[in-house]
Amino acid sequence: MAEGMPGTLMLVADVGGTNLNLALLAPEGQGFQILRKARFRTQEERSLLAPIQRFLAEEPTLRPGRACLSGAGPVRDRRIKLTHASWEIQGAELEAALGIPVNVVNDFTALTAGALHLDLADSTRVAPLPHDDGTLPLPDPRGAVLVVGAGTGLGVGFGVPCPAGTQVLPSEGGHIGLPVFDEETLALWRHLAGNPPAAPDAEMAVSGPGLARILQFLLHTGRMPATPRTEGILALPETERPAAIAALADAEPACLRALDLFIALYARTCADLCAAFLPTGGLFIAGGIAAKHAARFMAEQRFMAHFDGAGGSHLAGFLRTVPVFLVKDYDLSLTGAAYAWQLD
Repeated sequence: MAEGMPGTLMLVADVGGTNLNLALLAPEGQGFQILRKARFRTQEERSLLAPIQRFLAEEPTLRPGRACLSGAGPVRDRRIKLTHASWEIQGAELEAALGIPVNVVNDFTALTAGALHLDLADSTRVAPLPHDDGTLPLPDPRGAVLVVGAGTGLGVGFGVPCPAGTQVLPSEGGHIGLPVFDEETLALWRHLAGNPPAAPDAEMAVSGPGLARILQFLLHTGRMPATPRTEGILALPETERPAAIAALADAEPACLRALDLFIALYARTCADLCAAFLPTGGLFIAGGIAAKHAARFMAEQRFMAHFDGAGGSHLAGFLRTVPVFLVKDYDLSLTGAAYAWQLD
């Protein structure tokens, strides 16, 4: 791994299944300043090099001295086979083409590194979620940190305090089993299991495509009546359905119920992950869906009521000690990649 080079501009990337975000960052104090950024459509690209070249060509006087590129998928030998796209991020090839040192990290490694540097008092970037008893536990600086985020998929990352500093690691925790906690979620589990049945994972429902699957379940099982607009949503390309559901949540009862069931499953999944990681340093809810619908997540404690109610009496006491934060900073994946520069 190349040593850090303070004072040089850094190129960072966040490559998800839907969006490909690029930015140029400059060191600023103990953090980074975003000089410029751009968004591309992942499915419209065939590699990462072409959008990077177009991005850098727009301001040729701003040349990065290093790059940290994050993507949705496991990292092997500085390569990521993207989970929700047909192409790879290839660190060695990008390094040769760009002529600068390149690091490649999992997208939730970057998000976790970013979460560790959040100013928790900055209400524009993060919102603490009170527990059902009104408490706001303080993060334990010696405790593990857990980041969970639903987007095109369901990502999980965590940080563990070590003698040499916090170690940030990715996780495939988004593929734990789909929570079942009442008759409706049992029916959803069976609906998603298919025939012959295969146990659905959490990502099947707690993700953008999962939100569309929840709506489809509600309509096709007769739990909510179909309307021309909801039928129109299901006729859209899969990538367009989640945004359409969210846009009609205030006008279509089926869309609102789908969003609320999504939030309940999201909370229960986070509670299950907390049982594994014990994040006394904080649980951070990241990803575009939560940030865009923060008001719905927080109103009437929709998220926290399900989070605190998970696990029964054996886990409820612990869950109420976990500090929970909703991340509102859309750029956290980009600044997080910069912080992740020297991570192995």
